[in-house]
Amino acid sequence: MSSRAALVAVVVAALGITPAVAAPPPGGPPVVVDPLAGAPRAPIRPAWIGVVMAPGGPAGVEVKKVIRSSPADKAGLAVGDHIVSVDGHRVTRAEEVSRAVGGTPVGGAVALVLSRAGKTKPVRLVVAGRPSVDDMMRMDLVGAFAPPWVRVTPLAGAPSSVASLKGQVVLVDFFAGWCGPCKLLAPKLSALSDRYRAQGLRVVGMTTDGPEEAATFSERHGMRYPVVIDTNAETSQRYGVSALPTMLLIDKRGVVREVFVGYDPGAHARLDALVQSLLAEPAPGKGDAGP
Repeated sequence: MSSRAALVAVVVAALGITPAVAAPPPGGPPVVVDPLAGAPRAPIRPAWIGVVMAPGGPAGVEVKKVIRSSPADKAGLAVGDHIVSVDGHRVTRAEEVSRAVGGTPVGGAVALVLSRAGKTKPVRLVVAGRPSVDDMMRMDLVGAFAPPWVRVTPLAGAPSSVASLKGQVVLVDFFAGWCGPCKLLAPKLSALSDRYRAQGLRVVGMTTDGPEEAATFSERHGMRYPVVIDTNAETSQRYGVSALPTMLLIDKRGVVREVFVGYDPGAHARLDALVQSLLAEPAPGKGDAGP
């Protein structure tokens, strides 16, 4: 599987535009293509409830992820729920949910019927305007413990879990060999690692590329920090990564403190200052247990 196919483009329902939903690869995660990617954003934000959905099926549309603090989260939707109907209309495909919710004005209400553990559950929620990718990731991750890594393969001394890095400040960089901006960012992160590693900063690259491709990229672009292979993009999906490069800054307790999406040369000074600030924080105590 190519890294492009493996990296799940996380689209959060509803966009107000029917998403193109690709059939998932055998044994792989659902792949949802954002129809707004690369297109000019409309001044009016599409209606949004804050769930990632599987393509769908006869039992309804399965909820694969619920964004923290989203309308869906506030209404009590959970991973594994199946959306059976929206405003009384039966749905079996993700795009049907997106279309139905997208027709609701921001601030309006929608009525869902869920299937959960063999029982039906009616839910009413108020839709919001879709946040930017950066803001969506901040809603979901900042202030919470970094999710565990799933089915990763560490290369040459790389950590095998985010939990093993507790007590250090961690910068996780999601990248790929086909990502042009990632090539520009790599030497910047190497310099950052060189500057603060002795003080307790760990920079880790995370990629869906294969081991050989990742090792070649690392050598070619001077990555002086370890790389972890994200098998089947499960960790990328868990973190909600939908653009590359994406960086997450994690404090000594294992809590996500900031998210950076894309390559912005102007953000390096802010990143450096945040790293210094987190390094100055005290080490976690026994009561600061993570997930």
